[in-house]
Amino acid sequence: MFAKSIDGRTEGRYERRMRLFVLGAVAALVVPLVPVAHAAPPPLAWGACAPARPGFECAVLDVPLDHDDPDGPKIPVALTRKPATDRAHRVGSLVFNPGGPGASGIDHVWAWGERMSAGVRGRFDVVGFDPRGVGRSNPLRCFASEQDRAEFLARGPVFPYERAQERPFFDRYRSLASRCDQPIARHMSTADVVRDLDLLRQVLGDRELTYFGTSYGSYIGTTYANLFPRNIRALAIDGVLDPVLWSGGRQISSDRRATAEVLDEFFRLCDEAACAFGPDSKKRWQALLVSVRARPIVLGGQTWTYDRVVEQALFAGFASEAWPDVAAVLDQLSDAAASSPPEASEASEAPEPYDNFFDANLGTTCADTEFPRTFEAYRAISRYAEAGSEFGPYWWWSTSACADWPTSPDRYTGPWSARTSAPVLVVGTRFDGSTDLRGAQAVARLLPNSRLLEYAGWGHIAYRRSRCAADHLHEYLLSGALPAAGTVCPANPNPFLGTGSEHDFRRSTAPAGNR
Repeated sequence: MFAKSIDGRTEGRYERRMRLFVLGAVAALVVPLVPVAHAAPPPLAWGACAPARPGFECAVLDVPLDHDDPDGPKIPVALTRKPATDRAHRVGSLVFNPGGPGASGIDHVWAWGERMSAGVRGRFDVVGFDPRGVGRSNPLRCFASEQDRAEFLARGPVFPYERAQERPFFDRYRSLASRCDQPIARHMSTADVVRDLDLLRQVLGDRELTYFGTSYGSYIGTTYANLFPRNIRALAIDGVLDPVLWSGGRQISSDRRATAEVLDEFFRLCDEAACAFGPDSKKRWQALLVSVRARPIVLGGQTWTYDRVVEQALFAGFASEAWPDVAAVLDQLSDAAASSPPEASEASEAPEPYDNFFDANLGTTCADTEFPRTFEAYRAISRYAEAGSEFGPYWWWSTSACADWPTSPDRYTGPWSARTSAPVLVVGTRFDGSTDLRGAQAVARLLPNSRLLEYAGWGHIAYRRSRCAADHLHEYLLSGALPAAGTVCPANPNPFLGTGSEHDFRRSTAPAGNR
């Protein structure tokens, strides 16, 4: 679940990841990237995974650090695969990326590869990879330890919500550019990842790529479709970023509205089902924001400030199956607001192995997109973000880490309208607080050889929660058959009604995703 329990402990790793699903807001023009020809890499040496993962194999693909210098230094891209079980009818490899940027494709395939393989009838090797700079693939590391990073984040709010907080927040985050200045940080654009992906296609022995990408993984897919349009057998993307907004620094124009649109659905369905935060849940939410902005709330030994409450509600935009849990926490906070004096929290978490999601998310985001360079520009855009909704500043301010971070000279910024060798399946959810339906609609318009499939429900990534969408995706990946034009998968029942159908389906069939 994504909600905090009342003892104040958190789903810490997930929450830290959520904080960096951020993008930015200034247009940039860059000469389009031209793919560089490489010699075919040597065959992969598949072997047992460490730690042992029964049913999976692991390998490493060496790729150029700089694709403009193919004979120069190499870096490892770590791989895993669940081999096809129907060897007699094997089609090839299905390469999956779960998003982030910064999420481990290896971890996600270990968690969901069995189910993904079953969905395509065992006829593919399901392959996951950690993109360059992520996880096991020459990871970008900006801090000495998890504790070091936690202390950095604890020095200020999740995002500035008072004017006096803005300059200190900006200065602290922009200092990350020098903390993260390593060779890999200069070569972490999505275009670099896509060039690695085409080398992976070759070494897997596939004449054309079969790919499924969710969330930010959709941007990898869209970029591949435009850099290597003739190399596609099947390409499906779900939870889709608008590439024009992402590459041009204008994603905030979507983010400032999308989460609020989902939260309006949260309120509507909460009241309809008489959930814990109802009745009049939207009115209670607005009152809670006013109260916590004036005075923090203490609940279960943890202090909740305005930014933390907004962050908690933002979770609703990602996982509708967790809405009852989110509603329960908001209900407790609302009840506590009247009597909660501010006090320090002593809650702590046990040390964790270093997870470089935060670092890698910055590495790719800042490499891909030209953000403002001055505090005055950040402050001005924050007013625009806040005018969209209370969630706008959450999405906007962490991109100030990119203010001193150079963009990659090899990033790709379009055009985005290549005609691909096979149709592209574009899947979007009507109410998705991270990658809204407008992103999928934009990509379907841009790619002339594509088909849009809509899920009419709520949450991030249709494959995770709609059996209808998953069935269409599996059939397309297997045979190339597209759903009929205009197909809309129906919404699942009201998440607050507790039928269990949506949650059970997500648990049994879908890879977790981020952005």
